[in-house]
Amino acid sequence: MAVMTSRAVTLRPSGASFGNVETFGKRWNNPFLGNKSKNILKPGESTRKIFGVKVRAGATRNRESARKSKSQQGEKGKQQQRQQEKKQPTNQALTPQQKVANLIRFSQDETLLFDPRSADPTCTNSSHNDSRDSSFSSRSDNNEASREPIRCIYAFPNEYTVGICSLGYQLVWAYLSSRPSVHVTRMFTDAHDPFPRNPNLLGFSFSWELDYVNVLNILEDLGIPVRSEERLESGSTCFVFGGGAVLSANPEPFADFFDVILMGDGEELLGSFMDAFEACVSGGGGEGGSDSSSSSSSGSSRRLEILSALAQVPGVYVPLLYRVEYHSPTGPIADVSLVQLPAGSMLPAAPPVVERQTYRGKQLATSTVVSPRMAWEGIYMVEVVRSCPEVCRFCLASYSSLPFRPAALEDHLIPAIERGLQVTNRIGLLGASVTQHPQFDALLSYLLQPHMKDIRLSIASVRTNTVTAKLAAALAQSGTRSLTIAVESGSERLRRVVNKKLDSADIIAAGVNAQEGGLSGLKLYGMVGLPSETDADVAATVGMMRELRKAAPRLKLTLGCSTFVPKAHTPFQWQPVQPAAEGRLRLLEKEMRKEGVEFRPESYKWSVWQAVLSRGDRRLSRLLQRAREFGGSQGSFGRAFKEMRGLVPPPEYYAFRQVDESEVLPWSHLSGSLPVAVLRQHAAEAATHFISTGSTDS
Repeated sequence: MAVMTSRAVTLRPSGASFGNVETFGKRWNNPFLGNKSKNILKPGESTRKIFGVKVRAGATRNRESARKSKSQQGEKGKQQQRQQEKKQPTNQALTPQQKVANLIRFSQDETLLFDPRSADPTCTNSSHNDSRDSSFSSRSDNNEASREPIRCIYAFPNEYTVGICSLGYQLVWAYLSSRPSVHVTRMFTDAHDPFPRNPNLLGFSFSWELDYVNVLNILEDLGIPVRSEERLESGSTCFVFGGGAVLSANPEPFADFFDVILMGDGEELLGSFMDAFEACVSGGGGEGGSDSSSSSSSGSSRRLEILSALAQVPGVYVPLLYRVEYHSPTGPIADVSLVQLPAGSMLPAAPPVVERQTYRGKQLATSTVVSPRMAWEGIYMVEVVRSCPEVCRFCLASYSSLPFRPAALEDHLIPAIERGLQVTNRIGLLGASVTQHPQFDALLSYLLQPHMKDIRLSIASVRTNTVTAKLAAALAQSGTRSLTIAVESGSERLRRVVNKKLDSADIIAAGVNAQEGGLSGLKLYGMVGLPSETDADVAATVGMMRELRKAAPRLKLTLGCSTFVPKAHTPFQWQPVQPAAEGRLRLLEKEMRKEGVEFRPESYKWSVWQAVLSRGDRRLSRLLQRAREFGGSQGSFGRAFKEMRGLVPPPEYYAFRQVDESEVLPWSHLSGSLPVAVLRQHAAEAATHFISTGSTDS
């Protein structure tokens, strides 16, 4: 494992909203160091500085040496390694020893771009201590140095190759590893470090709803009670926290599984949470001990005391301190209120509304680790912008992370890219709308310099009307063969409904420019089932693809299409899933085949279950546990709902119902980036473009 350390720059968990910053591709919308001795300079190794960063010589490669090393390894060796790894048993069959061996092996391929200075009570290598820079000792006082470190397991509930490619996960891991008072252990479904005894903290980066099955599996594997109330009753000394794309919008279906949920950007939140937790532990009662020996009433009281203290930190949500009441077992929510604390309790009350924390700085996220085992092999990620200025009315990524913030070009983006180029030649530019950075042209010119010609450049998202021949040529030069744009629909009326400020001419021009710039493919993202959609709108999408085929005949065209799912804290949170969407997906598939366009639909049925979770409440937690017992498949959800009929609302209640704007929503006690009154205003503006069902206007 190669290590790059920095003395001049204090590591910030940029973008560590546990999911607001993620990786490329819709699926990925979607850790830790055990024995640190493997990161230490070996006898005879030297260090050098590149762009102000201390680098271990021989461990970090420039672009030319990276290619040379790759060619020396040879394709034959790679194939042999892959074949050997295929012989490994599936995740379900892996033993703990095999998972530990996996992470040791995976870690050897990692290059770290931060200084892992966390205290490791198992490490006795003196060179480990000697390798820490002066800022380490300055952050610890004598009391902290003698205090037992916080034992934290930080988990990504999916495989290593997926989790290590999550920028949010990388950043939180790096931050925790850089705190001298924390000993952090990484965990994935197929690999993990040796676990500490009696961990104080178990954290999750939760990026995809159906990964909840793995969250529950991990809790059970570690012998930790699955539900927060069970941990309170037993006096457990392990606290389960989480964040990420799933929990940042509507955490309520999963709330009963977490003691703490972090709401907002990590730059504003993570340090405050850890400071508060360490203060609680240092105050007594946090020294560990097994769950079985911590089931006394005093343990429960101490646990409630810690949770109440953590709830005072802005952005820290403690679900156990909030009570949800319903009009009936299958009816709407009547009220969300604070739990009454024990009589005579001196514990502070939790806030009635948890305020999301927003970072407004110009230094955004960059990768803290690079590995050839990442889903996007060897990619160094740079967050160019956060949020999106267009604010499409269905888009959680826009509404959950407002306001729109571009990173500083000269002071941050360019130095970050230069830093990344010392370890890889593959650069990924991240953001909901990368090309709308106000200085994107200057950034592109920088990347087009002659000495940059060997860079492999990937861009997470490109606004359609910013696709120029220059941009396409830059991507083609870097080895990119295709470009992805989001158009949502071929209907101009429907694009007005969703606030997609895009003309049909812009879409055609994007295709022409992509072809002129030398790209071979163009992928478009569309959506069916949007509010007020008609068959005529779907026909307009078919017509758009036909025109695009004529305008750019050499491009390979792909249409990816999903079903509209209402998301919390957006103007369309009250809208239902449209059952007609299933048939419209089939129609598009038939028509795209005629036009020679590759069609990639997302499963309508899974979209329905996603909508159930997207607008779900706490009643679903028991159902989720039951569905997991049934296997976690589509059929498992249906079977669980059938078994619990009368105890929870049916799926139609969550997915297909038009929700009244006066109704108490499951997330009403959790603030969004915009007030509800503004969301209602945006919803009303969208409705001005609705048409009657029988109209054919598109």
